[in-house]
Amino acid sequence: MTTYIIRRILGFIPVLLGVMLFTFVIVRAIPGGPFDTEKGMPPEVKANMEAKYHLDWSMGKQFLSYVVGDDVVAIVTGDPEAWEGTSRGVIRGDFGLSLQYRGQEVADIIGTSLPISAQLGMLSLLFAVMIGIPLGTIAALRQNTWIDYSATFAAVFFLSVSNIVLAPILIWIFSLELGWFPVAGWGSKPPYLLGFLPNFSDWNIDYLRLAVLPVFALGTAAAAGISRLTRATLLQVIREDYIRTARAKGLHERTVVIVHALKNSLIPVVTILGPIFAALVTGTFIIEQFFGINGLGKHFVQSIGNRDYTLLMGVTLLYSFFLVVANLMVDISYAWLDPRIRYD
Repeated sequence: MTTYIIRRILGFIPVLLGVMLFTFVIVRAIPGGPFDTEKGMPPEVKANMEAKYHLDWSMGKQFLSYVVGDDVVAIVTGDPEAWEGTSRGVIRGDFGLSLQYRGQEVADIIGTSLPISAQLGMLSLLFAVMIGIPLGTIAALRQNTWIDYSATFAAVFFLSVSNIVLAPILIWIFSLELGWFPVAGWGSKPPYLLGFLPNFSDWNIDYLRLAVLPVFALGTAAAAGISRLTRATLLQVIREDYIRTARAKGLHERTVVIVHALKNSLIPVVTILGPIFAALVTGTFIIEQFFGINGLGKHFVQSIGNRDYTLLMGVTLLYSFFLVVANLMVDISYAWLDPRIRYD
């Protein structure tokens, strides 16, 4: 297992380099630049700004500077002006300066907004698991009854409705009409433990009320997918011979379902929890826009419109890192749940 994990971690390097190169080329192929929206900026000032951020360099030189730093560029290219640069490169933890938030490091912006998006993602995943697994289990145990049909209809419905449609409907009904929940304000002053993990002791009713609508809008599709998968796998497992043997031994039905059937049926569910969490964290940009949450997704959307190359690169690289780590965690948990699986 250790050798497999090391091999997978080493495999992250070419994947992340490929993502960086692809994103680097794509964002610069989009028409317009980061300073084109500055009205009344003299051409001389614009040229100085582009020179300050090395936007007047060739694309290959810019990419090398972003990855390994200006000092390496100076050594490789022999350009003495590169020694005057301040970029130390992504490999040394320097994501550069934001082109729109002047004077702010991209790492500082990500460090401030990531915990907000991570908390939203964790709450949404918790909601999806707590709703999806019991609903799928009940639907499987009550197959072809009105409970099964209702659960299936609800799952298909919420899988079909995008959160870009669901979010404004929730705001209109539960906030504007009924006044049960506030529209915005969640994540403005999030309580943290160790600077990142949510400090649950500081959570109160008012804070949680702010999270209800965004968590529901973000987590319903995930809950529906988990419910459908749980139902399908559990229906398959309860027809296995060892389940019939457990029942023949006189074990209580609850023991048969929870101890024997449900554990094995959750293996495919666990395999998708990692990608679901990564998708929830990286897919919050729509929800954050609707509910005014100053998270990572909101910065991602704004960086596209503002042509903030460095911030867009930093967020995209972080999203990619989340996905590859989530897939690794899924493989590890898969082997833990099923002892028959071994990674050489």
